[in-house]
Amino acid sequence: MKEYKRVLLKLSGEALAGEKKTGFDEATCIKVANQVKQLVDQGIEVGIVIGGGNFWRGRTSQTIDRTKADQIGMLATVMNCIYVSEIFRFVGMDTQILTPFECGAMTKLFSKDRANKYFKRGTVVFFAGGTGHPYFSTDTGLVLRAIEMDADVILCGKAIDGVYDSDPKVNKDAKKYDEVSFQEVLDKKLAVIDLTATIMCLENKMPLLVFGLNEENSIVNSVTDKFNGTKVTV
Repeated sequence: MKEYKRVLLKLSGEALAGEKKTGFDEATCIKVANQVKQLVDQGIEVGIVIGGGNFWRGRTSQTIDRTKADQIGMLATVMNCIYVSEIFRFVGMDTQILTPFECGAMTKLFSKDRANKYFKRGTVVFFAGGTGHPYFSTDTGLVLRAIEMDADVILCGKAIDGVYDSDPKVNKDAKKYDEVSFQEVLDKKLAVIDLTATIMCLENKMPLLVFGLNEENSIVNSVTDKFNGTKVTV
């Protein structure tokens, strides 16, 4: 495995739902957990951010206030993290869930010191609830936590196996990139992560590895020479 000390892994909510497209597919979640355990067993510190798209996408709502819609999305990520955290524990890992707002006894309040304490114990840390503010996506929360926690790289597991020059679901001739720069992502408006998150990665020199979550051993492969997704760099 590559010399990564700490990684932040973004899991797509839709990918965790499997063929059902909503909720959870337990078999998929167990496969993800077993792969992450291989990283943890190798001494890599792992943080997790999960999207909420398997439950809710606030921006698609035309009837409720955007702030409230985004708050529902934040809670969707908390639900996802609670579920996946328990799957991780089932396969033998220690976990903690941190949120930027109080959730009673279900999570603990985020602080960098608290997260670092857990990482040093070999605990997998789930960062739920995004940034805690509306108008910021899970992508932005992901990059913010990666920068704050001095991660070496962001691993981005999606329902698609990398970055393409156009939507491969629409264009069968879409070209997949092996490597692309953040500036090129901005210039060509490639749909990788949102604009705010992309600029934060660029300014803070935070590399991003994009791969298909449902491909065999894709998480483990992302930290080895078997990686076959897209590397996004400065």
